[in-house]
Amino acid sequence: MPSSLRLLPRLVLGTRGSDLALAQERLVRGALEGTGLVDEIVKEVIATTGDKRLDLRLGVPGADKAVFIKELEEALLEGTIDAAVHSLKDVPGELDPAFALVATLPRAPIEDVLVTRDPAHAAKGLASLPDGAVVATSSVRRCRLIQQFRPGLRVVEIRGNVPTRLGKVAISREFDATILARAGLERLGFDLRGATLTTPGGGIAGCSILDPREFLPAAGQGAIVVEIRAADTGIADIFRRINDVPTWNRIQAERAWLRVLGAGCQTPVGVFSETCDDGRRLRVSTVVFDENGGQTRKAVAEGDASAPEEIARELKRQMDQ
Repeated sequence: MPSSLRLLPRLVLGTRGSDLALAQERLVRGALEGTGLVDEIVKEVIATTGDKRLDLRLGVPGADKAVFIKELEEALLEGTIDAAVHSLKDVPGELDPAFALVATLPRAPIEDVLVTRDPAHAAKGLASLPDGAVVATSSVRRCRLIQQFRPGLRVVEIRGNVPTRLGKVAISREFDATILARAGLERLGFDLRGATLTTPGGGIAGCSILDPREFLPAAGQGAIVVEIRAADTGIADIFRRINDVPTWNRIQAERAWLRVLGAGCQTPVGVFSETCDDGRRLRVSTVVFDENGGQTRKAVAEGDASAPEEIARELKRQMDQ
């Protein structure tokens, strides 16, 4: 063990209680156990506002962007937990100074996946859905992208965890399709190698992985992040041992872009980042939808991977032209 790092006798990991959140906690726990720097790791499941309030509308102007992390941050401040495991896309662009993001695991695939009740309607992605088909999503970004590519489709809101949404599409006649993150589906064990997937309850649905260069993901999609109290430098040092630097650089650029747009901004945003020049540079593409139905803006910027704020400022410069 490096002399600069001390063995931590006990660490409490906080997580939401959904199947996906628990799967992500297990991934972080496994990576942490591999360091040999923590003697005992304890899991603490905490229900957040987003879990308890299924009536909340997410991603709309005025919505609380921290509904899936607020109670976990409160537990950090109270000392109930030492670290919180999040899906990065649930974390607002601006953090309270009391907290810090310290590590991310290697990023999972970032694409969105179209899941259809009729397997035949997934063959060519959104193009396979007939006009008037009902697509269920709680994401305003996905809604606006659907409207951009297939204005003849009808988009409605849906809530619930991944298995619940899949079950609703497979069984209910109310929805023809939904769109979910590939990372979440694969972390839950769903096989996406073919044109169909088996839903909870044994139903068969169609599935199609959407091109992320066209159907741009959310900032941070596919990334798991660890949040701690900013003052806990010893814990930060331990978590940095499991941090994946290429993923870290990409998410820093994506989050810098959200900050440049404005910490309180509720505008639907899609972001696609990729590494260039053996990871030394980043290329970031973005689409920003006006929440009032105004002009859709797009930009692409490339820069040094260690200077995410400069890339974000270049994106903003292009947007403002």
